[in-house]
Amino acid sequence: MSKGGKIQLLVIDVDGTMTDAGIYYDQNGNELKKFCTKDAAGFFAAKKSGIEIMVLTGRECAATQRRMEELKVDYLYQNVRNKKEFLTEFIEKHHLNGENIGYIGDDLNDLAPMQLCGFIACPCNSCQEIKNIADYVSPVKGGEGAVRDIIEHFLNEAGIWEKLITEIYDVGR
Repeated sequence: MSKGGKIQLLVIDVDGTMTDAGIYYDQNGNELKKFCTKDAAGFFAAKKSGIEIMVLTGRECAATQRRMEELKVDYLYQNVRNKKEFLTEFIEKHHLNGENIGYIGDDLNDLAPMQLCGFIACPCNSCQEIKNIADYVSPVKGGEGAVRDIIEHFLNEAGIWEKLITEIYDVGR
């Protein structure tokens, strides 16, 4: 959970966080991405707990659009060049408190906007500057389920992960 209380909005980067940071092109020049299906459980649990999800990325890709539609994210913003400026304006427009925002990212373009947030997390293969400010460094690499691990971590700290997973997947009934 954030240092200031409950996370209300979770901001998640794409490349290097939800993917392996690779950029793949097919023979027609289309960009392809590999997303880890394990992350979906984290997305669904966060949503079930009342957390809104924003995906914020500096690149634009049809594969990202499609996957985020499947995951039913609340906000998808692609091709954002200045994430700090964008997030600052979003916070003001929506009257949010940065202490109630979590941010999951992996590289230098996430550093400045992360500093606006109350909870910062990253995959284990993030750059050192991000690891230095993170509240939680996942032992999982980006694109291999790090997002799920991070969400599971803070929902476990709140004592609600098991309850949410039981409700979502009808486990133990």
